[in-house]
Amino acid sequence: MTSRPPPLPWLDPGDAFPAISQAWGAETEAPGLLAAGADLSVPTLLQAYSRGIFPWYSQGQPILWWSTDPRMTLHTREFRLHQSLKRVIRKFRASSECEIRVDTRFAEVMSLCASNPRDGQTGTWIQPEMQAAYAQLHRMGHAHSVETWQDGTLVGGLYCICIGHAVFGESMFSRKTDASKIALAALVGMLLSQDVAWVDCQQVTSHLAFMGARPVTRESFANYLSAAVTQPALHWEFRPLYWDILESACTNRP
Repeated sequence: MTSRPPPLPWLDPGDAFPAISQAWGAETEAPGLLAAGADLSVPTLLQAYSRGIFPWYSQGQPILWWSTDPRMTLHTREFRLHQSLKRVIRKFRASSECEIRVDTRFAEVMSLCASNPRDGQTGTWIQPEMQAAYAQLHRMGHAHSVETWQDGTLVGGLYCICIGHAVFGESMFSRKTDASKIALAALVGMLLSQDVAWVDCQQVTSHLAFMGARPVTRESFANYLSAAVTQPALHWEFRPLYWDILESACTNRP
């Protein structure tokens, strides 16, 4: 049975976010909901992500801000490089027509993610205004796309937010089987090469669990963020040697 939640704070642009401990609890109809309002400007988004807060809302709703507990996270050294995916990657690497690109089609990747709703959803949370806002984050160097290309065609990919060593996975898409998994594996290889420990996955799903993600407490996640966001910016480029780093670190994970 759900209980009546406390009043939801309304934020004007420029207002500070409430403490994440004030987010609605598991006994409410919207666990993790923290506030509404504000805007999607770069300073607002950077403030939010740095504290473990993210926007998620549907068309016709105000901007809703969330800080879920538990928080689904992928620890890069716990990525499950299943034998089937390892074979797919080796075949991908061997083909001269296949490659990983970074940040060459950020807007297109977001648009394609928007056309592929999350499991169990009939619409998208990636609203046009959100696409415009994250495009600005991309221009400022805080949003990135990892892209799977085959025969000169974009067939899969993902986009994420990055502040220092804090990486926040947002969404993925596939036009061909395993194309998004290849992009995720490429991202993990890049992050392993730069000693990034966690990728935020926001919400618990069976698909992410299959790839090795697991929930942590909101407190643990916030503690990790406080240090990760102060680290130097990452290098966003993909090198073939990252496949070897991935395979060395993640083979034989249970």
